This record gives sequence, structure tokens and C-alpha cells, in this order.
Amino acid sequence: MDIKLQQNFLQLTKQIEADFGEGIDTEGIMLLIGIQELGQGYKEFSKDEKINLIHVATCTILEPYGYYKFTENDEDGWPHFDVVDNLPPLSNREQEHLIKEAVVAYFRGNEYYSEEE
Repeated sequence: MDIKLQQNFLQLTKQIEADFGEGIDTEGIMLLIGIQELGQGYKEFSKDEKINLIHVATCTILEPYGYYKFTENDEDGWPHFDVVDNLPPLSNREQEHLIKEAVVAYFRGNEYYSEEE
């Protein structure tokens, strides 16, 4: 993973921890993205709902890369996506890099985070 991405992700994580509490990991960040995209605010979610929220986050952050396309919100307001292109086989390191890159891009795009020069 390149050093600049690692630094940006660390800065983003610190900013999120300042707003939401310490000890947040990548899965926690994905959960926050899913909650944001669901648009219903924070509430208690079941284990299955949390898994679905992480799926929503994954589709959302990988949509700009051409892997998913938003189709609609269902009657309960949950976003749904179609697979546009399958992800290529990736090593764990490559997966981590793609997710961190996409997370940083998501928060930049939503004007939550901008890297400090």
C-alpha cells in the first residue's frame, strides 16, 4: 500500500474517531457509510442489518470504480445495487488497498475529509 494512501486513511480514521469515539476499525467505518447511505439515522441494528449495511457501503464505495450500479431503494428505504462488473481476484493486501482508497474517496466526495497539505 502506498504511503500517501496509508497516511490519508490514518488521518481520516483519526477524524472519524474524534467525531464518533476511539477504536474504530475499517469495518466500523464501513458500518458508518452504510448507515449514512441508508439515510435513517442511527438506531439499534440487528446483526443481519449490520451485515446488510456493510454490503450497502461496499457497493456504494465501489460504484465509482464501475463494479456496482445503484438501482433503487426498496419500500423500507434500503438501497439496492446491481453488479456491473465482477471484482478481479485480489490478494488480501490488494483488497485492503482498494477498500481504503475507496473509503478515502467516499469521505472526500462527501466533503467530510480533505487531506492536509
